[in-house]
Amino acid sequence: MGVDHYENFPVASALCPPALRPAVVALYRFARCADDLADEGDAAPAQRLADLAAYRADLAAVCAGAAPSARWAQVFGALGVAIERFALPGALLGQLLDAFEQDVRNPPYRDRAELLDYCRRSANPVGRLLLHLYGVGDALALRRSDAICTALQLINFWQDLGVDAARARVYVPAQDRERAGVALDDLRQRRDSPAMRALVRELCAWAEALMREGAPLALALPGRGGWELRLVVQGGLRILDKIAAMDHATLLARPSLGAAELPVLAWRALRMKPARPAR
Repeated sequence: MGVDHYENFPVASALCPPALRPAVVALYRFARCADDLADEGDAAPAQRLADLAAYRADLAAVCAGAAPSARWAQVFGALGVAIERFALPGALLGQLLDAFEQDVRNPPYRDRAELLDYCRRSANPVGRLLLHLYGVGDALALRRSDAICTALQLINFWQDLGVDAARARVYVPAQDRERAGVALDDLRQRRDSPAMRALVRELCAWAEALMREGAPLALALPGRGGWELRLVVQGGLRILDKIAAMDHATLLARPSLGAAELPVLAWRALRMKPARPAR
């Protein structure tokens, strides 16, 4: 996963309701710590998997109302409180750990279905957990949340294409790559080309379609949560704009958002309107 994978948690945001903020921060710290176990430092894969297994054991303990180990006391102390107060689904937290373990193993992705299955565990639980905090759980909302979260994950992949390639991580599905005439070694060696940029353009279009499919959730979610989600949606779309502005050359450079982007995002969030029904 890219280093910014969890930046979309509304941590300490003015838009996050104060009553929910401790739980949101606890969820963020849980995911951030697991991400570090999977990605940071120089540990061998076997050690990373062992650490994640121990982390999972502590998760199982707090979900059962038992005491976790002292190793990650700051993480699981607050998480245990949030789980008890809000009845957070432990299965969703476990799915995040499944994805981190998959990242350690660093498998190839044959097609979009395999990558979407990864996103189902790496990204979608985040949105579902936040909706759970807001008391939203209808099927349409969950489906739209999954579309937004998967889109954010895909956007992060195409934003971090060169960063991941330098770490021998390739999330581009083999079928897409082969159809575009791009060799696996071209990605690993960060060889830019018109074919590479056309591939990134196609992948970004896929992510944008998913984002727009899920975007109506931001208009349906009431109060601060809806405004928070509007900004998240617009942040993802703004990254796609930046990728397009650099002619999809993310194999060479990584676009990012800064504080100067906030007025643009706020204006776009304010102007969001429901999509017109197809005729």
